[in-house]
Amino acid sequence: MATITRIQPGVLVRASGGPRYAVALAVDAVGTGLLRPFLLLYGVAVLGLSAPVTGTAMTVGIVAGLVSMPAVGRWLDRGARSTVVAASMLVRVLGVALLLAAPAGHVWPFAAAALFLGIGNQAWPAAHAALVATVAHGRERDTALAASRALRNAALAWSVHVHARPAETSPAKDRDDEPAPRMLALLAANVVYVFCLNVPEIAIPLVLVTQFHASPVWPAAVFMANTVLVVGLQVPVTVLMSRFSRRSVLALSGVVLAASYLGFLAATSLGHGRGTPAVAAVSVVCTIGEIIYAGSATALVTALAPAHVLGRALSRFQLSTGFGLAVSPAVITALASHGPTALWGSLAAATLVSASAVATERDGDPGRRT
Repeated sequence: MATITRIQPGVLVRASGGPRYAVALAVDAVGTGLLRPFLLLYGVAVLGLSAPVTGTAMTVGIVAGLVSMPAVGRWLDRGARSTVVAASMLVRVLGVALLLAAPAGHVWPFAAAALFLGIGNQAWPAAHAALVATVAHGRERDTALAASRALRNAALAWSVHVHARPAETSPAKDRDDEPAPRMLALLAANVVYVFCLNVPEIAIPLVLVTQFHASPVWPAAVFMANTVLVVGLQVPVTVLMSRFSRRSVLALSGVVLAASYLGFLAATSLGHGRGTPAVAAVSVVCTIGEIIYAGSATALVTALAPAHVLGRALSRFQLSTGFGLAVSPAVITALASHGPTALWGSLAAATLVSASAVATERDGDPGRRT
């Protein structure tokens, strides 16, 4: 069993891109964490748009962001790192400016704002992961990626210049349709895994408010607890899991998530009185699964990808993440309309299948972390 190296805070900050970049991540995190609920409420409450119109505009923005990912990957593979990170943030700034300028009752300005916000939100994770992979390696890189999720404004990030020298490759190896790295099972599994990110925002509020008729305070408390746990535990849990292979940890996260979904199913059978606090309690297990997933998924991709296609590998991974985030609201609400068993049973089964696919795929498995 590999030994665990204690990583000092100063090293972690440097691995994340430096103090200024760490400050940029912290500022960015505030806006990103509140963006989706704020955007929905702004469209409905301030601009007077209907909920379906608002949701459709937000979905179009996410899809547009997905379409932009291949170009982002090629840009990263040409060596750009901090420039792409800063550009993704500036695109979101433009989206916010369009949102504030949108007149009430007009959907197209709101849709344009959602478009730019969607592009920026989809491009940022791959760009940031590529930056961290350039300035940090091995376990330090994994921990820095975890820290960025726990910590995470364009001007500050732009001032941190990180550029990677493009790897020398032959034209045959530099084709856009290059099959390496072969991570099809991982990408497919990630689409299912990423549903866990929308459980606190969509599934749990849906169950608590519509099925249990609970106060809105309960879903708000669950969301807050999720945030606090991610901030406090992302790095320690990632370091703790570093004694095992990334693939094993990612598979374990699927098992934990599936167990939490079955826990939600059991909690919903308790009725209104005990069901609400039970759902809140099980949400802690779901958050632990989310933390383990977030600390291992991107790290596994960066470990599997050859250096000369790292940007494209990360952009493909972000495509799978964005697709899961785009379809999960529709899937979750559709399953919920057929009852708790359809919702939580289907999520548990699909996640277990995905975990099994991750565990059994051995193409390029990096094994234990070094």
